[in-house]
Amino acid sequence: MNGNKKFSDMSVDFASIIRDKKLGRALTKEQLRIFADGAGSGSVPDYQLASLLMAIRLNGMNAEEITQLTLAMRDSGDVADLSSIKGVTADKHSTGGVGDNTSFIVAPLVSACGAPVAMMSGRGLGHTGGTLDKLEAINGFNAYPSIEEFIKQINDIGVAIIGQSGEIAPADKKLYALRDVTSTVDSIPLIASSIMSKKLASGTKSLVLDVKTGSGAMMQRLDDSIALAQTMVDICKLSGVKVTAVVTDMNQPLGTYVGNGLELKQSIDVLKGESKGALYELSLLLGSYMLVQSEVAKDIDEARKALINALSSGAGLAKLKQMIEYQGGDSRVCDDTSLLPQAKVVREIKADTVGYVESMDTVELGLIAQSLGAGRQKIDDDVDYSVGYILPVRIGDYIDRDTTLCVIHARSESDAIACENRIRKAIKTSPTPVKPPSLVYAVITEQGVLRYN
Repeated sequence: MNGNKKFSDMSVDFASIIRDKKLGRALTKEQLRIFADGAGSGSVPDYQLASLLMAIRLNGMNAEEITQLTLAMRDSGDVADLSSIKGVTADKHSTGGVGDNTSFIVAPLVSACGAPVAMMSGRGLGHTGGTLDKLEAINGFNAYPSIEEFIKQINDIGVAIIGQSGEIAPADKKLYALRDVTSTVDSIPLIASSIMSKKLASGTKSLVLDVKTGSGAMMQRLDDSIALAQTMVDICKLSGVKVTAVVTDMNQPLGTYVGNGLELKQSIDVLKGESKGALYELSLLLGSYMLVQSEVAKDIDEARKALINALSSGAGLAKLKQMIEYQGGDSRVCDDTSLLPQAKVVREIKADTVGYVESMDTVELGLIAQSLGAGRQKIDDDVDYSVGYILPVRIGDYIDRDTTLCVIHARSESDAIACENRIRKAIKTSPTPVKPPSLVYAVITEQGVLRYN
């Protein structure tokens, strides 16, 4: 990590910055540096930071402002230098969802095709799962090597997924907490700068963004999700980062397994060629864009063929084993997933109705997994890697009273019963056929928006 010198000028009247944004004026690079530095260092009081956040929420920001705020937040802490990694590194970021475990499929497959994969990921909080929590379901896995070890691992074997170490974007940590209690979460400039400041601080130079939309997404309206994706693409463009954003469905869990160890099992099943569906298809799409941006494939069709070859040959699974071993984990889980943590109670529940699955409350489905112990309400909560559920039904499926609605993995019978009742309420049925949702709604590049729906 390279520490960046903080910008600070205490002679500036912070109230004047608030006043400019209150009046709808564009903030300057210097003003945004003062804002980010004040948040990161604690030199600006919370009530002034909150006031400026609300002014931004109400009056918005132009593309240049958002980019400068992102860079200022990035530079409020450590910035990783990955220039010693050979080749064009590939990276992916998802805005978060339920049953979204593409990283464990995409990273080894893309690496097996010849692109170096450098991912810094986070933990789960709220209804969304966290990549690191899933990896730590593997006995002995080290998610926090040093940045030097991270770079060496990528140069040695071509892939690493680690947690963000050092003091990454402390301004974002402060502003994120304030947004949560000041009703300023739903602001595209603030969401985009929050996500991208951490990603740029991790040293990424080529990024594929998976922006979710629907009942389980940060942005539930498609137009809002596209606008968020466009904003993050603009930030990357102005920051010199290669980028593609894909807007994808989160009206139901992406995979059918939800919970840390369970999601890791499904990822391994995909790499073994034993599981298809939406998780498989989206992994191939995201991986294809990663290969093109890393200059390993000339176009999406060539990239997809390479990924399928890596999957069918076993090279992707072998690469996952290699990564797990390098980071101290028990790679035998790739051959025997029963070595992953196992829940004390496994309870199968049948559908209590007849009809077509019409909709799912995906946020609630994520919170149900959290309540079982698969997630955390506070960042320091313990996580149970064994719990969760398998949800084989999808929107549009016909179900009857003999259909397995869900298989619950819980710590106790009482937890399983409570989970069953909530899952039944979260899934709605219709007596008439229902069209399944699309998987991909739009692709956004520097050239513009390609909208499918």
